[in-house]
Amino acid sequence: MKKLWLITLLLINYQNIKAQYTEIINSKRPGLSESPYGVGTDVLQIEGGVFYGKSKSDETFAKVDPFGATVFLRYGKFIEKLEVNANVTYQQNKLEFNNIFTSTTTISGVSQLTIGAKYMIFQKEFEDKSKEIRSWKKRTAFDKKRLIPSIGVYAGVNTNFLGEEYKDEKMSYKGAVLLQNDFSDRLVLITNLIADNITSDLSVYSYILTMTYALSNRWSIFGEHQGDFYKNSNNNFQLGAGVAYLFSRDFQIDAAIRSNFSTTESAFVGGIGASYRFDWHQDEEILVDENGNEMKPPKRDGFFKRIFKKKKK
Repeated sequence: MKKLWLITLLLINYQNIKAQYTEIINSKRPGLSESPYGVGTDVLQIEGGVFYGKSKSDETFAKVDPFGATVFLRYGKFIEKLEVNANVTYQQNKLEFNNIFTSTTTISGVSQLTIGAKYMIFQKEFEDKSKEIRSWKKRTAFDKKRLIPSIGVYAGVNTNFLGEEYKDEKMSYKGAVLLQNDFSDRLVLITNLIADNITSDLSVYSYILTMTYALSNRWSIFGEHQGDFYKNSNNNFQLGAGVAYLFSRDFQIDAAIRSNFSTTESAFVGGIGASYRFDWHQDEEILVDENGNEMKPPKRDGFFKRIFKKKKK
């Protein structure tokens, strides 16, 4: 039993089984990339955290020191491969200007409110080599099929329901291709190709590469590289790293740091957070009557009734 618990827990963020639903919470945090896998049907997941940053620049607009909180809501219903989600960020920026004199000002408000959905279009499955008993070499050899990733797509809308200091002239759109390679039971690579703020003057094209490794049945670490290519601004590249700890099958905490590397400015951001899921998932039942005819399963409680209903232990 302990071995089974370990295997399902090894990749806290990115697990690969036949259904989208996993027995252990499947959190996007603490990295910025996103797996093609959803939370599964009848699962509501809340992922949130706080962050603080420091920056330095030689330009006249010297630096931005951000502080804020972000909440990511995820929900699955009807289709295993489909997930709808919403990302909300409240941010306070301390701005410092260098001219003849140095001056500072502070702005705050909702800086991001993005609503979207992702869908897995291809799920790569692998042969269970643990059942190979004739050849140790075959049992331990790397499966080249693992170089083929599972594939998902994302589409979203960056709404304009933001603080006055963060509002753009209009809404914009976001799209992404989400790839996942399970190189082993412990090691996973996530690749995201992103087009954000489409139709806006602030459009940006990005890639994110995240490598996650499970240290034990509760601890996992990750390293991440991101590149942003802006339409009307300097390109930006950053590195990140972090750790996640699983308290229970439905609750995870995390911490992460990241820094950019640029010829014009430097920045450092650190954050802590947690993820919790409300799990009402049930595998579909096929009921038959005494004559062998298929029957409809009993009607389940509605969404709002389930969310406030005391969870059975």
